[in-house]
This record gives sequence, C-alpha cells and structure tokens, in this order.
Amino acid sequence: MKRLALAALISAGLMGCAAEPVQLQHNRSYILEWIGERPLMDYSHLTITLGDDGRAYGNGGCNHWFAPYTLEGHRLSFGKVGSTRKLCAPAVMEQETRFLQALEKVERWDVSPIEQMRFWPAQGKPLRWWLEEG
Repeated sequence: MKRLALAALISAGLMGCAAEPVQLQHNRSYILEWIGERPLMDYSHLTITLGDDGRAYGNGGCNHWFAPYTLEGHRLSFGKVGSTRKLCAPAVMEQETRFLQALEKVERWDVSPIEQMRFWPAQGKPLRWWLEEG
C-alpha cells in the first residue's frame, strides 16, 4: 500500500513537470514593468500586442506606437518603430523614448522563473512584461 501511495505521489509530481511551456501569445496585450535596469515610473501603462499579421503595437506611455516584428522560435526582432506625436511631460517622453529605442534592439525572448516575459537586446538587461489580465 505504501508503494502504491508513493508511486501515485511521484506520478502526480511528474505530471506537473509535463505542463506546456509558457509561450508568447498573439493578439494578447502585455504590460511593461521594466526597461532594462530601470522600473517604469509610477502609473505608467506601456503595452505591447503582437498581431498575427507580423505587426506589433501598443501604448508607449504617451503615444501609441507600431512596428513590424519577426518571431522565429525564441528569436524576436522589431523593425523601425513609428508612433503618434502627442507631447507629454518631459519625464514621460524620456521614458517612452528609452522604451521605443529598446524595442528596436530586441533580439530574443524568454520566460523568467516567475513566468514573466523578457525581451533581450544583444547586450544589457531585458524589457520585462506581464500578460495583461482580462
């Protein structure tokens, strides 16, 4: 009986290991938490959505942005980023500029141990994202 119970516990533990790996989802919005080594300013809401059509878009904190992207396995890259031209407070504009420049340097993505999406440049720290609820 003890062997049966032990076998059941081991099987249940191994089933948890066989779960589907977390993947980037198309047509779902992600919310940015960090740009490289710096967290976002309070109350910032920077987003990204990867469309099925190879176009990414979102909110840069002040302006809406858009760019073509290529996703092949764990390789991810963005083309030239465009945006609307609203003017916001200087600190918000500086953060948005850093974000849009960082997007153009992305080369790959992965998932952290806490299931946060990370977009990595060739050098430096990643952009860190959470899947938006809802």
